[in-house]
Amino acid sequence: MRAILAAAAILLMTGAAQADPIEGRWRTKAGNTAEIANCGGAYCITLKTGPNAGKQIGRFELQGGGAYAGTVTDPASNKTYRGKGTLKGNSFTMGGCVLGGLICRNETWTRM
Repeated sequence: MRAILAAAAILLMTGAAQADPIEGRWRTKAGNTAEIANCGGAYCITLKTGPNAGKQIGRFELQGGGAYAGTVTDPASNKTYRGKGTLKGNSFTMGGCVLGGLICRNETWTRM
């Protein structure tokens, strides 16, 4: 019985330790590096290189099926917008919108 409980505990810990496919380093449209990492039940996006290195520019929550929703911050103006992202293979397309989604700007990043 103890062996079964130990095996079950190992399986649960292994599943919990698996990273979400969005996590990792990404090449931005401008050629800089951004890192997406788990942060308190969401995924935070932080620029690692370029003139805005160290700035957190987004926070997304998994919606399912490779879709994410949350906020995106323009590092130049520090304005934050409602954002969405879609993960397909090694491409992550994300963007922010204003005016209830009437005006949006999107970028596609590639996994490094």
